Amino acid sequence: MFAVGQPGVVAGLVPYLITGGWEGNGASVALQVSGAVLLAAGLAVLAQTVIRFAVEGLGTPFPAAPTENLVIGGPYRYVRNPMYLGVIATILGQAAILASPALLVYAAIVWVTVASFVRFYEEPTLSSQYGEPYDAYRRAVRAWWPRATPWRDEHVSTRSEASATAGAPR
Repeated sequence: MFAVGQPGVVAGLVPYLITGGWEGNGASVALQVSGAVLLAAGLAVLAQTVIRFAVEGLGTPFPAAPTENLVIGGPYRYVRNPMYLGVIATILGQAAILASPALLVYAAIVWVTVASFVRFYEEPTLSSQYGEPYDAYRRAVRAWWPRATPWRDEHVSTRSEASATAGAPR
């Protein structure tokens, strides 16, 4: 419920209330199309991250019911915070579709809020919980700007290679 509820409130209900029921200001067709693409991309990323938390992490994005495993696959191989970026993209898409300066301001407020949460709570908690694997991931994958190529966990591949060659004749 949290995985749908929290982003739904932040990226759906609050923008709805801010815009008085998604009332627009006459955006151009080009801006509306751009906004629709951004909105769809944000929703797609949100869906992927929620599924990844359940399947790979065996948990939820809710801090009171965290994952059992560190989630570093899928979109997390490109950027550490794709769920938050999906929420912000969704808000920015609505801002473009509706030509709403108020939603642009709201998107900035959401970003500052989540960036602060990530920096002061989430990163220290994940570092404490997962140790060196998270620290290596954090060094390799930026928080807010996606990598051009997916990150590959060298620790996993090194362990796999070591296991495969341990019994091989030299």
